[in-house]
Amino acid sequence: MTARGDFIEVFGGVFEHSPFIAERVYDEGLIFVPMTAKGLHDAMVSVFRRASREERLSVLRAHPDLAGRLAIAGELTEDSRQEQAGAGLDRLNAAEHARFTELNAAYTGKFGFPFIIAVKGLDKSDILAAFETRIHNSADEEFETAAAQVEKIARLRLVTLLPENPK
Repeated sequence: MTARGDFIEVFGGVFEHSPFIAERVYDEGLIFVPMTAKGLHDAMVSVFRRASREERLSVLRAHPDLAGRLAIAGELTEDSRQEQAGAGLDRLNAAEHARFTELNAAYTGKFGFPFIIAVKGLDKSDILAAFETRIHNSADEEFETAAAQVEKIARLRLVTLLPENPK
């Protein structure tokens, strides 16, 4: 495997099912030594923000519903599974699951992509409150909010893979 292939294998999933971000970072020479979570995040966010609106939308659409069908079927990426479990979304009672299902359908119907929130440090009540607030946003406002959450999720994933600061 090439250095490019190794890089994409490790970092291609930082932006959910969107390896084109890592590919462009590599191809544009945006990797600096020593590689840090902050430095790589800055590079990846730069690529994400310069992507076309349709490409950014594809990144948003690559995210799973919270406590949705993929979670139930055990088909989430390992990162998403751990993130949702950390927020208790794998332990919802029937009424909570029904509420998430209802909100997921309404949100996706309105915006065309799933509700995205960086769940680390949040619990199910925090997530539901954000869901119930954000569903009233305009389409443009929510696109930007969801994109910012994707960037935050990427940062949280990168800090598990790389040091924060060089030694």
